[in-house]
Amino acid sequence: MKLIDTVHNADVKLFNSLIQSPSYKTLGPLAFYVSKTGDGHLYALLGLGLFVLQGADSLFLKALFLAFLIERPIYFVLKNSFKRNRPQQALRGYKSLVVPSDLFSFPSGHSSAAFMVATIVAWFFPILFLPLLLWAMLVALSRVILGVHFPTDTLMGMVLGSGVAMFVLTGFVA
Repeated sequence: MKLIDTVHNADVKLFNSLIQSPSYKTLGPLAFYVSKTGDGHLYALLGLGLFVLQGADSLFLKALFLAFLIERPIYFVLKNSFKRNRPQQALRGYKSLVVPSDLFSFPSGHSSAAFMVATIVAWFFPILFLPLLLWAMLVALSRVILGVHFPTDTLMGMVLGSGVAMFVLTGFVA
């Protein structure tokens, strides 16, 4: 428990530094729109586009679908096992900039999905690696700026999403 407390305390300190920065209020509206790109709508459009353009036998589509089939259950089990309070519940007097879709914060589902999709798309289109990595990092950062996640929530989301993507890509696609 001492390690978890140490990590949580460092997380709260980093979170508080961010929300007390002069640019915090300015970044809120931008973070809202960046976060929306990770809500899932674009993933569904990507899947539909792949189906229309490449058909049901598309290796790209299969990798994406399999990755979501693996990642989402792991994400839900972790989130409902750890039951980590979101910043608004954990920090007295703090109010997040948006209302989260569920109760718990660890790991970040937006971050996990963004890094997973970015990794898979970059596998098939390596030229897009840096822009996709930047986008996934901005989605993760937006979740912290909006006040619905602590930094380690998004870090674990990154590890989960990227890890599942690499598992799928190297185990089933390569």
